[in-house]
Parts: sequence; C-alpha cells; structure tokens
Amino acid sequence: MKFVLLFLLGAVPVAMGQTGGTQPSHEAPPSPAAQTAPAASQAASASAQTPLQPVIRFEDATDESGIHFTHSFGSAKLGSLLEGTGGGCVWLDFNNSGRPSLYVVSGRPLDDSMHPYPLKVKPNPPPHNHLYRNDGNGHFTDVTEQSGLNPELYSIAVTAADYDNDGYEDLLVTGYGKVVLYHNDGNGHFTDVTEKAGIKVDGWSISSTWLDYDRDGCPDLFVGRYVKFDPKYHNYYAADNYPGPLDYEGETNVLFHNNCDGTFTNVSDKSGIGAYVGRTMGVTAADFDNDGWDDIYVSNDRTENFLFHNKHDGTFEEIATDAGAAFGQNGEATSSMGPVAADFSGRGVLDLWVSDGNYNRFMQNTEGATAGSSTAQPNSAKTGFEDEGASNGISQTDAQYVSWGSGVYDFDNDGLLDILVFHGGLIHLIPQEHTLFRGLGNDQFQDVSRQAGPVMEARTVARGACFADYMNDGKVDAYLVNLGADGKLFHNVSTAAGHWLEVKLVGAMRAGDKGTAPGPGAKSNRDGLGARIEVLAGGKRWTAERVASSGYLSQNDGRLHFGLGAATSIDKLIVHWPSGREQMLDNVGVDRVLTVEEPK
Repeated sequence: MKFVLLFLLGAVPVAMGQTGGTQPSHEAPPSPAAQTAPAASQAASASAQTPLQPVIRFEDATDESGIHFTHSFGSAKLGSLLEGTGGGCVWLDFNNSGRPSLYVVSGRPLDDSMHPYPLKVKPNPPPHNHLYRNDGNGHFTDVTEQSGLNPELYSIAVTAADYDNDGYEDLLVTGYGKVVLYHNDGNGHFTDVTEKAGIKVDGWSISSTWLDYDRDGCPDLFVGRYVKFDPKYHNYYAADNYPGPLDYEGETNVLFHNNCDGTFTNVSDKSGIGAYVGRTMGVTAADFDNDGWDDIYVSNDRTENFLFHNKHDGTFEEIATDAGAAFGQNGEATSSMGPVAADFSGRGVLDLWVSDGNYNRFMQNTEGATAGSSTAQPNSAKTGFEDEGASNGISQTDAQYVSWGSGVYDFDNDGLLDILVFHGGLIHLIPQEHTLFRGLGNDQFQDVSRQAGPVMEARTVARGACFADYMNDGKVDAYLVNLGADGKLFHNVSTAAGHWLEVKLVGAMRAGDKGTAPGPGAKSNRDGLGARIEVLAGGKRWTAERVASSGYLSQNDGRLHFGLGAATSIDKLIVHWPSGREQMLDNVGVDRVLTVEEPK
C-alpha cells in the first residue's frame, strides 16, 4: 500500500516506499574512515582537490530575530534555590506552518516572604512567559498576548505534545506550586484545561515529559518534582550563599495515565513511580533496551539517578544502580542536570549524555540488540551503561564549568553526532563560556569551542536550552535561556556541511479514537512519540527516537534530524511505530524535510 510524504520545504507531495512487515537488514557499523567525508577522486583531473572539512560555527542572531526575552528570578539579587534553578524553553510548530516557533518560560516576583532579597518595586506587568511565532526568513513575532500563554506561575520548565491527537501541539508548563496544562485551540490561542483534565501536582514541579508508556495511542504524562522547598529555612553556611538541594527533603514524581478522552488519572502509586524519592532536575523517556516500550530516565540533583524500566503491564521497575546509570564515575551522587538519549556509535541502541555540575557523563549503552531486533526480550531489564566521559576527554574539559542545557546533534551534517554544552555559575551569578565537541567517530570528540564563533566565547549564566532547525535549512540551531538575563539565539552557519534529512512523524491516532493496546488495529499517537527511525545510506546506519523532553528544563524540535555526510540518497528509511507497525521507504532523497504518516 502506498502512502504520501510531504516535502514541507516546497510543499510538494512525494509518493514512495512501501509499508508492511518487511524486516530491515542490520549491518555492522563501518570503520571510522567510512564515517568521514571521502577523499576526492584522484583519477579525475590534476586539479582535483580534497573536499573541505566541515567547520561548525554559530552566530548570535538574537537581535535580528526579534526574540527579545529576559528571564527573571523575581528578586533583587539571587538568594534561594528556587531562584537559581532557572527556566527552560521549547520549540513547537503550534500553528502547523512547517516552521518551529519558540516558547520560553520565566520566573516572577512572589510574595516578599518567598524571597530573601525581595524587589522594593514590583514591575508592572510582571515578567512572564513568551511565545514567539516563527514568521520565516529568520524573524519571529511575539504573540503571547493573543495566545493566552501567560500563566500566573513562577514557571520553571515546559514540555509539548498533542495529548488529545487533534493535530495541534499542546503545552504543559511546570513551576512552583502547580502545573498548567494548555490545550491548543488550533487558532493561535491556548486554553487552560488543567482542572478539566484532572492534572493536579502540588509542590515544586520541574522537568517533565510525555510518553505513551502503555502504547494505547494516547500520550501519558510524567511530572518531575525537585525538593520540598521551604522559603523560611535559612540555616546554612554564609559562604554557601543559600541552602542547597540537600538542605531540603526530596520529592516523589508523578505519573498520569491519559484516558484518551481529554482527562488523566494519577497512577503514580499503581505504576511504582511514586515509591521513589529524589531531587529531579531533568527527565527524558526513550526505549533504552529496544523492547519496543519507552523507559524513563530521571537525573537527580545530589541524589542517585533513576532509570524506570517499563514492564509492559503499566508498572515500572527502578534499575539505575544495576544498569550503571545511577551514580557518577567515582560512585558519587552527582549534580545531574539534563539527560539526552542518542545513538552515538551507530549500533542501533540509545546511549545517554547527561550534563552535570561536576563531571558530565557520556554513558554508552552496553545492550547489544539492534533496533527492532527479536533479541530484545519482553520484560527484561538487560540495559546497562558504561561511562566513557573520562576516556574521551569530555568530562575533564567541562569539569571546570557547571553544565546545564545541552544538545546532541550533527551540527555540521558530516554523519557524526556533536555535543553542545552551555555553562553558568551554580549559586553565584558567575558567567561562563560554552563548549562544543565535534564528533570524530568511535565515541571520540574534539573540543572546537573556540573556533565556533564569538557567541560561544561570550560568557553567560546559562540554564535551559532547546534546539531546532528554525530556518529549515538543514542546520540545527539553539536557543539559550540565561538566568536573570537576556536569552540568546545561536544560529548555525557551519560551512562545508554535508547532506541532511529531517523527518516529521504523524501517527494514525486521531481525536476521538479510542485507545487500544498493541496488536491488530492499534494506532500510534499523533506525535509519533516512541517511534524509532533507522536511516541506511552510504554503508552507514543512523538511529533516532522521537522523544518529548530532552536536556535541562526544555524540549527540542519534534522533527528528527539526520546528518548524512557525503551520502546523496538514502537507501532505506525504516520507521518502527509504537503500534508495532514497521514502515519502510526506499531511495529517499536528501536535503529536505519529510512528513511520514503511519499507515491506517
């Protein structure tokens, strides 16, 4: 049965590929030499030249973009853990224009009793969250007022998903005291449906994520909580500036099951999630053991991290210690910030990158099964990780900084993943420069930070960061939220970059459909959350999964980006849908954005 791909850049429909149960062939990863751009042919002419090596470079495009956002921590000077946590951002195509827009969150002044150094004069209007519509050509318009996305909330983080499968992305904003769920009305306006949906979270909510943990076609919601913050507690050493995370009790996290009718049920205790107390900073959900069911990884602050393994029956088992993903390189409970899932080695399994207040963690997944492989056993907790941050030099380089938002993308499209990390002072407003590691293959990286443009050297107090190809030119950009300061738009202007492909997934589930368990007739959620894509081209394989939240307090463009190097066409593109369907496309063109719809 044929289906339609939409070439978004030119809005040209392209029919290609096939559907069904055809199994892809899984080949061994190529040698490092095969992962770099090939040398020019020596038989052509005497004037033949070696291709230029790609150079990753960013420029500050904030002013020209029209994105004029200033984060606030709500007081005269930094004085508490709440104020120092910062804010995040999300790229989402809220109006289905084919261009990712930007939503950024901010703190605001609370009651004077909440701040050690309250503002004597409160700003009017108070600082608030902002929605910037992508107009194309690199320019954005602030449409916050007409969007309704200005909650009375000290906002911390944001995550997006089409929870009711109506074709429009919705938003969950977390913060101190409550969370707010916004339904996208499809006309540029969002409506607060928190109470109607049955979403209630007390305390201090922080990074959260969406996942379809039971694969019924309706995205479920995981809400992370930080600590039981007490603004009246001031018993600490003066040199510490203010009480840290260990001065407060930890918190449990919350899991909501989507009832497929616009409402949710709190299943934290039933699922086993609610039994664990931590200090959540970042969270992501992905299938780490290739059994087809998404797991949840939680990075905690000064507490061991959690890896909740999905047992396929609505419950989870916490396996981080056994899997080698709970502690730092020396067995310590680190200040983990934001986790990112990515296949660094082309092995068909998802590794973990976790930014940290000390040593950043590059954790290779030791699971040997390939994506979609029958060797992945149901209900098995075989996943294991080995931290290679020390051996590849990343940990030592970034140990001098406090790392927050980060992104793992092929920024120069040479076929190898790179890592961009943003830094900033922890409890003092100490600005720091940022780091960029260019992938060399074999889990090795080169520090190219100082060659990547002046914007990388400009010191800021970074917090959340989100990534997107906002120009639709195949180069992934970034937006950085700076604590109590102006944000920055990092525009990717890399030279000699290779070929690329970006894929937008659309599941078959539609508004009003009744959720069904995996099997005949099952459909995937509209966003394709949990879908796994394999790309085979030029003797190499790339694997990526469609996830929601990634990194610290933030979420990236939902389109999956693949840097292809010198490959001028894709031999096979395989989509493993959460419904269990497998979809295969042959001879896919490159340098374009494709929309792939799940067969009905």
